[in-house]
Amino acid sequence: MSKLTALALSIAVLGGVWAFLALGPLGGAAPIALVWVGFIAWGCYFHTGGDNAALQKTIAGMSFGAVIAGIALYLVSSGMLAALGALAAPVIIAVTVFVLVIVAGINLLSVVPANVYGYAATAGLALTAGTAANSTAMNLTNPVLLVIVSTIIGAIFGMLSGKLAGMLGK
Repeated sequence: MSKLTALALSIAVLGGVWAFLALGPLGGAAPIALVWVGFIAWGCYFHTGGDNAALQKTIAGMSFGAVIAGIALYLVSSGMLAALGALAAPVIIAVTVFVLVIVAGINLLSVVPANVYGYAATAGLALTAGTAANSTAMNLTNPVLLVIVSTIIGAIFGMLSGKLAGMLGK
């Protein structure tokens, strides 16, 4: 079997398993994991090199991005910078995005796209689900925690699909 066919088959099978888990037992009204964030992490794992370092950098970068987005969400929703009026959110976003990128000198956070994926997934989730104010909650209504859990599981599925493809491609 060609390497491409093996990879396609492994991702198809494990993608179906992931979708079942994330949309079924881990999903629902109070989700533990989000299928779409897991697939972002899965793609990030391969984009980052598809090896052990990629697993670490995907989880670290996307988690860091989620935390920075959580800080931005907290600052915006708290009204802490309300005196800036319409400039409050843009200033908060500008500062947090600067932090998101400037840390690229740190090896584990050197994959800027991973940092951005975590930030964007968290902000997108919070803004569409109306959970921006939950960014300090110590449960899975917190978009930061939900994105981190989904990232970890998705990146692990990425690693597993790579290993399965390696076995099938022999």
